[in-house]
Amino acid sequence: MERFTNNRFFAGLVYIILGLITLFLLLQIKPIIVHVYDFLKAVLAPFLIAMIISYVLNPIVSLLNERKVPRTVAVLLIYAMFCASLTVVLLNAIPMFLEQMQQLNHHMPDLTMRAQSLVNDLNNSSLLPESLRSGINNSLYKLEKQASEATFNFINNIGAMLNVVFVAFIIPFLAFYILKDFDVFERTVLTYVPKPHRKHAVRLLKDIDNALGSYIRGQFLVCVIVGMLAYIGYLCIGMPYSLLLASVVAITNIIPYLGPFFGAAPALLVASTISLKMMLFVVVINTICQILEGNIISPQVVGRTLHMHPLSIIFALLVGGQIAGIVGMILAVPIFAAVKVVIQHMFAYYVRRKTI
Repeated sequence: MERFTNNRFFAGLVYIILGLITLFLLLQIKPIIVHVYDFLKAVLAPFLIAMIISYVLNPIVSLLNERKVPRTVAVLLIYAMFCASLTVVLLNAIPMFLEQMQQLNHHMPDLTMRAQSLVNDLNNSSLLPESLRSGINNSLYKLEKQASEATFNFINNIGAMLNVVFVAFIIPFLAFYILKDFDVFERTVLTYVPKPHRKHAVRLLKDIDNALGSYIRGQFLVCVIVGMLAYIGYLCIGMPYSLLLASVVAITNIIPYLGPFFGAAPALLVASTISLKMMLFVVVINTICQILEGNIISPQVVGRTLHMHPLSIIFALLVGGQIAGIVGMILAVPIFAAVKVVIQHMFAYYVRRKTI
C-alpha cells in the first residue's frame, strides 16, 4: 500500500478521478448553482462596480486627505468636479449625438437600399459559388431575425431596464460611503487576519495594488485617448457619425486584444454602405490607432505592470465572457491578475513553511 501512496503517477491518477467526480457532482447541481449565481450577481453587482470606482478614485481622496482635507469633503469635491465636467461634456456632446442620430435616421432608408444592392450584387456575381451565396443569405437572415428579437425583448423588458436605472442611481451613493470610510474598511479587514499573518496580508494587498492600480486607472485614460484619435481620424476621412463610432471604439478598447475588433465593426458596417475605399480608410485609421496604443500610449500611460502572457490574457477573456458577457471580459484581466498575485503569495508561503 505504501508503494502506491508514494507513487506520483498513482497520486496524480487519484487527483484526476476526484476532480472528475467533483465536476460530475457540480453538473448535477448546475440549476441550483445558476440560480444562486444569478441572485448573487443581481445583489453584488452594484457593490462590485462601486468598489471599482472607489478603488480608482481613492488615491485622489487620500492625496487631498493628506493636505488636511477631510475625506468626506474630498469625496464631495471630486463628485462636484465630476458632475461639472460631465455637464460641460454632455452640453457639447449631446447636440452632436442628437444631430448624428437624426442624420442616421434620415439616411437609414438610403443605407438600407445600398446594403440591399450590395447583397444583390453578391447574389448575382458569378465569381461566388452557390454554397457561399447561400451561406451569406442565411447569415443575413439570422442577423435580421436576432435584431428583431432583440428589439422585441427590449420593449418587453421595461421592468428590467428600470432595475438597471435604479442600480445606476444607487452606485454613486455606494461609492461615496466606500470612499469616505476606505481606511476603516482596510483596518476592519485586517482585524480578521490573525496577528502572525497580518504582515503577509499587508504585503499581499500592496502587491495587488501595485499590479492593478496603474493598470485600471491608466486604462480609462488610454480609452479616452484612443477614442479621440479615432474621432480625429474619422473626421479626416469624412466618415459619417464619427462621434458615435469613435465612442464605440473608446468603450470597447477597454477589452484587451478583442476590443479593437469590436470597436471597428460598426464603423466597417457603415463604411460598407458607402464604398470600398471608405472601408479601407476605416481599417487604416483603426490600425494606426491600435499601433499607437500598443507601442506608445499604453506603455507610457499604463506600463507593463501585470506581467501576464498574452495567452493568459486571452484565456481570462474567454472565461470572463462566458461567465458575465462583456462586463466579464472587461473585469477578467484585473481579476485574473489579482488571483495570480494571491496564488504566488500562497505558493511562496508554502515553500517557506516547507523549508523551515
